[in-house]
Amino acid sequence: MEISEDPEFCSMIDRLRDEIENDSAEVPTAFTELVEVVDRVGSEDRAEELHRVLTASGQPLWAREIAAYALGVAGDPRAFEALVLLLNHRDPERCVTAAHALVRLGDPRTARAAAALATNELRVAYALLPVRLLAELRAPESVPALITVLGRRLRADDPHWRVGLACVEGLGTLGDARARPALEAALPHPRLGAAARTSLQRLGADR
Repeated sequence: MEISEDPEFCSMIDRLRDEIENDSAEVPTAFTELVEVVDRVGSEDRAEELHRVLTASGQPLWAREIAAYALGVAGDPRAFEALVLLLNHRDPERCVTAAHALVRLGDPRTARAAAALATNELRVAYALLPVRLLAELRAPESVPALITVLGRRLRADDPHWRVGLACVEGLGTLGDARARPALEAALPHPRLGAAARTSLQRLGADR
Protein backbone atom coordinates (compact mmCIF):
# COMPACT_ATOMS: atom_id res chain seq x y z
CA MET A 1 0.00 0.00 0.00
CA GLU A 2 1.29 3.45 -0.94
CA ILE A 3 1.81 5.70 2.07
CA SER A 4 -0.60 8.23 0.60
CA GLU A 5 -3.28 5.52 0.90
CA ASP A 6 -2.36 4.68 4.51
CA PRO A 7 -5.39 5.68 6.66
CA GLU A 8 -3.17 6.60 9.62
CA PHE A 9 -1.01 8.82 7.41
CA CYS A 10 -4.07 10.51 5.92
CA SER A 11 -5.50 11.09 9.39
CA MET A 12 -2.20 12.58 10.57
CA ILE A 13 -2.02 14.95 7.59
CA ASP A 14 -5.60 16.13 8.15
CA ARG A 15 -4.88 16.70 11.85
CA LEU A 16 -1.67 18.62 11.17
CA ARG A 17 -3.31 20.74 8.49
CA ASP A 18 -6.07 21.68 10.94
CA GLU A 19 -3.49 22.51 13.63
CA ILE A 20 -1.56 24.77 11.27
CA GLU A 21 -4.72 26.52 10.07
CA ASN A 22 -5.85 27.07 13.65
CA ASP A 23 -2.47 28.56 14.57
CA SER A 24 -1.75 30.71 11.53
CA ALA A 25 -4.86 30.53 9.30
CA GLU A 26 -2.66 29.54 6.36
CA VAL A 27 -0.97 26.25 5.44
CA PRO A 28 2.60 26.96 4.31
CA THR A 29 3.85 25.80 0.94
CA ALA A 30 6.49 23.75 2.76
CA PHE A 31 3.72 21.55 4.18
CA THR A 32 2.36 20.63 0.74
CA GLU A 33 5.87 20.11 -0.60
CA LEU A 34 6.76 17.77 2.25
CA VAL A 35 3.62 15.69 1.73
CA GLU A 36 4.59 15.38 -1.94
CA VAL A 37 8.05 14.18 -0.91
CA VAL A 38 6.47 11.53 1.29
CA ASP A 39 4.43 10.26 -1.64
CA ARG A 40 7.73 9.44 -3.32
CA VAL A 41 9.45 8.01 -0.24
CA GLY A 42 10.44 4.76 -1.95
CA SER A 43 13.44 6.49 -3.49
CA GLU A 44 16.68 6.49 -1.49
CA ASP A 45 17.24 10.14 -2.37
CA ARG A 46 13.81 11.06 -1.04
CA ALA A 47 14.42 9.10 2.14
CA GLU A 48 17.58 11.17 2.58
CA GLU A 49 15.51 14.32 2.07
CA LEU A 50 13.10 13.22 4.80
CA HIS A 51 16.01 12.46 7.09
CA ARG A 52 17.34 15.97 6.55
CA VAL A 53 13.94 17.36 7.52
CA LEU A 54 13.98 15.19 10.64
CA THR A 55 17.42 16.34 11.81
CA ALA A 56 17.71 19.95 10.58
CA SER A 57 17.53 22.65 13.22
CA GLY A 58 14.54 24.95 13.31
CA GLN A 59 12.06 22.53 11.77
CA PRO A 60 8.48 22.83 13.03
CA LEU A 61 7.03 19.91 14.93
CA TRP A 62 4.64 19.06 12.11
CA ALA A 63 7.54 18.60 9.68
CA ARG A 64 9.43 16.33 12.09
CA GLU A 65 6.32 14.29 12.71
CA ILE A 66 5.62 13.75 9.01
CA ALA A 67 9.24 12.84 8.29
CA ALA A 68 9.50 10.48 11.26
CA TYR A 69 6.26 8.71 10.41
CA ALA A 70 7.14 8.28 6.74
CA LEU A 71 10.62 6.97 7.50
CA GLY A 72 9.26 4.71 10.22
CA VAL A 73 6.65 2.97 8.10
CA ALA A 74 9.29 2.61 5.38
CA GLY A 75 11.46 0.69 7.86
CA ASP A 76 14.20 3.31 8.17
CA PRO A 77 15.78 3.01 11.66
CA ARG A 78 16.81 6.66 11.62
CA ALA A 79 13.22 7.47 12.57
CA PHE A 80 13.40 5.55 15.84
CA GLU A 81 14.47 8.27 18.28
CA ALA A 82 12.03 10.85 16.93
CA LEU A 83 9.16 8.38 17.07
CA VAL A 84 9.97 7.46 20.68
CA LEU A 85 9.88 11.14 21.62
CA LEU A 86 6.51 11.50 19.90
CA LEU A 87 5.24 8.38 21.69
CA ASN A 88 5.64 10.27 24.99
CA HIS A 89 4.14 13.54 23.74
CA ARG A 90 1.44 15.33 25.73
CA ASP A 91 -0.85 15.19 22.67
CA PRO A 92 -2.40 11.69 22.60
CA GLU A 93 -3.04 11.83 18.85
CA ARG A 94 0.69 12.23 18.23
CA CYS A 95 1.30 9.26 20.49
CA VAL A 96 -1.13 7.14 18.48
CA THR A 97 0.58 8.02 15.22
CA ALA A 98 4.04 7.34 16.66
CA ALA A 99 2.96 3.97 18.05
CA HIS A 100 1.59 2.95 14.67
CA ALA A 101 4.85 3.88 12.95
CA LEU A 102 6.96 2.13 15.59
CA VAL A 103 5.10 -1.12 15.06
CA ARG A 104 5.67 -0.85 11.33
CA LEU A 105 9.34 0.07 11.85
CA GLY A 106 10.02 -3.15 13.74
CA ASP A 107 13.11 -1.83 15.51
CA PRO A 108 14.31 -4.22 18.26
CA ARG A 109 14.82 -1.25 20.59
CA THR A 110 11.14 -0.33 20.57
CA ALA A 111 9.93 -2.59 23.39
CA ARG A 112 12.70 -1.50 25.74
CA ALA A 113 11.94 2.16 25.03
CA ALA A 114 8.19 1.66 25.47
CA ALA A 115 8.78 -0.14 28.77
CA ALA A 116 10.98 2.72 30.00
CA LEU A 117 8.30 5.26 29.11
CA ALA A 118 5.47 3.21 30.60
CA THR A 119 7.24 2.65 33.93
CA ASN A 120 8.43 6.25 34.35
CA GLU A 121 6.14 7.39 37.16
CA LEU A 122 7.06 11.02 36.53
CA ARG A 123 5.45 10.70 33.08
CA VAL A 124 2.52 8.48 34.02
CA ALA A 125 0.06 10.98 32.56
CA TYR A 126 1.48 10.11 29.13
CA ALA A 127 1.91 6.35 29.65
CA LEU A 128 -1.31 5.14 28.01
CA LEU A 129 0.07 4.67 24.50
CA PRO A 130 3.38 3.10 25.60
CA VAL A 131 1.33 0.60 27.64
CA ARG A 132 -0.87 -0.25 24.67
CA LEU A 133 2.17 -0.51 22.42
CA LEU A 134 3.78 -3.03 24.80
CA ALA A 135 0.70 -5.24 24.60
CA GLU A 136 0.75 -5.08 20.82
CA LEU A 137 4.48 -5.83 20.57
CA ARG A 138 4.28 -9.01 22.71
CA ALA A 139 7.95 -8.55 23.53
CA PRO A 140 9.85 -10.05 26.51
CA GLU A 141 9.66 -6.63 28.18
CA SER A 142 5.88 -6.38 27.84
CA VAL A 143 4.52 -8.47 30.73
CA PRO A 144 6.99 -7.33 33.42
CA ALA A 145 6.46 -3.67 32.51
CA LEU A 146 2.65 -3.95 32.50
CA ILE A 147 2.69 -5.75 35.85
CA THR A 148 4.87 -2.99 37.32
CA VAL A 149 2.65 -0.20 36.04
CA LEU A 150 -0.55 -1.92 37.13
CA GLY A 151 0.80 -2.39 40.64
CA ARG A 152 1.11 1.40 40.94
CA ARG A 153 -2.42 2.09 39.78
CA LEU A 154 -4.41 0.09 42.32
CA ARG A 155 -5.49 2.90 44.63
CA ALA A 156 -9.23 3.46 44.22
CA ASP A 157 -8.68 7.21 43.83
CA ASP A 158 -5.73 6.97 41.43
CA PRO A 159 -6.22 9.68 38.77
CA HIS A 160 -4.45 7.61 36.12
CA TRP A 161 -6.80 4.63 36.29
CA ARG A 162 -7.09 4.53 32.49
CA VAL A 163 -3.41 3.57 32.36
CA GLY A 164 -4.17 0.79 34.84
CA LEU A 165 -7.11 -0.33 32.72
CA ALA A 166 -4.87 -0.53 29.65
CA CYS A 167 -2.46 -2.69 31.67
CA VAL A 168 -5.27 -5.02 32.75
CA GLU A 169 -6.53 -5.38 29.20
CA GLY A 170 -3.02 -5.78 27.80
CA LEU A 171 -2.13 -8.51 30.28
CA GLY A 172 -5.29 -10.36 29.33
CA THR A 173 -4.37 -10.09 25.67
CA LEU A 174 -0.84 -11.34 26.32
CA GLY A 175 -2.17 -14.34 28.27
CA ASP A 176 0.90 -14.82 30.44
CA ALA A 177 0.32 -16.63 33.74
CA ARG A 178 2.81 -14.34 35.47
CA ALA A 179 0.12 -11.67 35.36
CA ARG A 180 -2.32 -13.58 37.57
CA PRO A 181 -1.28 -12.06 40.97
CA ALA A 182 -1.39 -8.52 39.57
CA LEU A 183 -4.80 -9.10 37.98
CA GLU A 184 -6.15 -10.63 41.17
CA ALA A 185 -4.95 -7.58 43.08
CA ALA A 186 -6.95 -5.40 40.66
CA LEU A 187 -10.24 -7.23 41.27
CA PRO A 188 -11.43 -5.00 44.15
CA HIS A 189 -10.72 -1.81 42.21
CA PRO A 190 -13.99 -0.06 41.28
CA ARG A 191 -12.83 0.81 37.77
CA LEU A 192 -10.50 -2.09 37.02
CA GLY A 193 -12.29 -5.05 38.61
CA ALA A 194 -14.55 -6.04 35.71
CA ALA A 195 -11.71 -5.92 33.19
CA ALA A 196 -9.47 -7.84 35.61
CA ARG A 197 -12.06 -10.64 35.84
CA THR A 198 -12.21 -10.81 32.05
CA SER A 199 -8.42 -10.93 31.77
CA LEU A 200 -8.20 -13.64 34.44
CA GLN A 201 -10.69 -15.69 32.47
CA ARG A 202 -8.43 -15.34 29.47
CA LEU A 203 -5.61 -16.76 31.61
CA GLY A 204 -7.79 -19.74 32.41
CA ALA A 205 -8.58 -18.64 35.98
CA ASP A 206 -11.79 -19.92 37.49
CA ARG A 207 -13.43 -16.61 38.23
